[in-house]
Order: sequence, then structure tokens, then C-alpha cells
Amino acid sequence: MRIAFAADDSNECVEAVRAFLAKDHEVTAVEGDWPVMSRRVAEAVVAGRADYGVLMCWTGTGTAIAANKVPGARAATVADAWTARGARLWNDANVVALSLKRLAPDVAVECVAAFLAVPEPDPDEAANIALLGDPPG
Repeated sequence: MRIAFAADDSNECVEAVRAFLAKDHEVTAVEGDWPVMSRRVAEAVVAGRADYGVLMCWTGTGTAIAANKVPGARAATVADAWTARGARLWNDANVVALSLKRLAPDVAVECVAAFLAVPEPDPDEAANIALLGDPPG
């Protein structure tokens, strides 16, 4: 799997996620201030240069907001594996955003693993997911 990854700081949480991703995935590291790196990760996913994006900032919120400005990006801020899995399963999220300050390294890795483990969204949610697209007119 091709993953676009960016973090606006470095600590043991970031390093744990980076190491987890590097084990089984082709990782492209993206740099820049958090709004710029978030946009670049989302653009890589939408353009097909990456299958998914993983963003990390102090809260996870700013990076998700910035990524969601890119048409076609669906970034979800998560703090537990259940929500991360649900973001893929029920919302077809293609970018996951995490707090690098509030999550323990093992929890952050669990979130990313759960997010990436969902191969496709729940077909029962297809109509709802379609409503997430750009509004008509």
C-alpha cells in the first residue's frame, strides 16, 4: 500500500507510526508547515499517487481541516481504533489525522492499523458516502 505521511513535529508517537508504516508499506514523507503538508498529502491521495494519507499534528484537527479543503479528500480525526475503522468503513475516509501530543504511541499505531485494515467501505453506506461529494449547483 502506498501511504503519504506527514507530521508537523517529531516525538515517540510519530516515530512509532512511522516505523509501523515502514514495515509493510511504501511511505512517501511529505514536509512543510502543517497546512501545506496536509494539502500535499490529500493531493497525493486524490491524484492516486498514494492509496491513503496519514497526518499527525498536535491535535490532529488542523491537519484534517486543511486536508479536507482538497476536493475528493475525506480526512477524519481519530483517537481510537474503533473510530479509525469506522471512518474507513462508514465514511470512506482516505486520510486519517491523529494527535501526536494526546495519543500514546501504541494507540496511534492501533488507529493507523485499524484504518488501513479496512479494504473497502461498507456497501450499505454507498448512498450516504455519495452524499459526501460536492453539492450540486
